[in-house]
Amino acid sequence: MTEPRIRMPRAAGAAYQALEEVEQTLRKIDTLDHKLRELVKIRASQINQCSVCLDVHIREILSIGEEPERIFQLDVWRESPYFTEPERAALGLTEAVTRLGEDGVSDAVWEEAEKHFDTEQLGNLVMTISLINAFNRISVTAKTRPRIRKYF
Repeated sequence: MTEPRIRMPRAAGAAYQALEEVEQTLRKIDTLDHKLRELVKIRASQINQCSVCLDVHIREILSIGEEPERIFQLDVWRESPYFTEPERAALGLTEAVTRLGEDGVSDAVWEEAEKHFDTEQLGNLVMTISLINAFNRISVTAKTRPRIRKYF
């Protein structure tokens, strides 16, 4: 396994720590279901191809009792019967924010999310999606890799 290009917690210590503190704040105040937050983080990390974040958040979601079948189906959530309507809305928003294009997040995606989440939950969802995208980009740029260990 190759070494990372740069160790961001050391290279940008205060700024990296500030991101970690935002994550801790979200955990304390977040009104979203813990499993939903982890599904969102996993889906963004899949899109961004961040192996270290996938490893961290798959381990986290398994530790809180998520069924492996849902994780296996996450990449095809639109076709899968394993996800609720609120989860689908959150995953749609995750994909739109993660793949932020020229037109931003469409009204249709936002309105679907508004059907399932109140204003505070939407704010926390947008912050969660944005933060995991920041961590994904840092890890991918730095070429950080997860430790090899067994899941089951």
